[in-house]
Amino acid sequence: MEFFCYHRDRPASLALRQELLEEHWSYMDGYAQEMIARGPTMADDGETPTGSVHIADLPDPAAARAFAFDEPGYQAGAYRDVLLRRWRNMLGRTMWDFPGGPTDGNRYLVLGLGPVPDAVLTEPAEQDELIAYGPLLSDDGTTWLGTAALVRAPDADAARAVLPAGRYADIEVHNWQFGGRS
Repeated sequence: MEFFCYHRDRPASLALRQELLEEHWSYMDGYAQEMIARGPTMADDGETPTGSVHIADLPDPAAARAFAFDEPGYQAGAYRDVLLRRWRNMLGRTMWDFPGGPTDGNRYLVLGLGPVPDAVLTEPAEQDELIAYGPLLSDDGTTWLGTAALVRAPDADAARAVLPAGRYADIEVHNWQFGGRS
């Protein structure tokens, strides 16, 4: 089962995150084989982290909750909240398989939240710039609750266009970087 996990930083937690960085990486090293994608979201300055995205293939919802809530930053209070949802890998690959590599161009996390009634999940026709793409699902995997995409795009507006306007109650766009150890 695939899961999308987004830990959003609480205000003024940068020093705590930096203090826990090695512990966070060591924790995530334990899930290296399960990772589909990972990396921090960043403020507009491109240097200040605002959250941490992990997409992982885990045995069940209990394992996903343990993954999300046993994470050292969460345990220490670095995050204001956690978005944890079942997810389906519509591209069938990991971020390391993305032909564009880890650093070329601007990268974004795009979240389409709360599909409007009668909206239909569709796969984008153009997939060359998609790093990861899939629906956010209910715990039992039967109800479509939104969409999460990692995308390379020239700017935030182009990234937002990956999700069709009018299909979601809200679309969020966050600067994102490939994560993990250097």
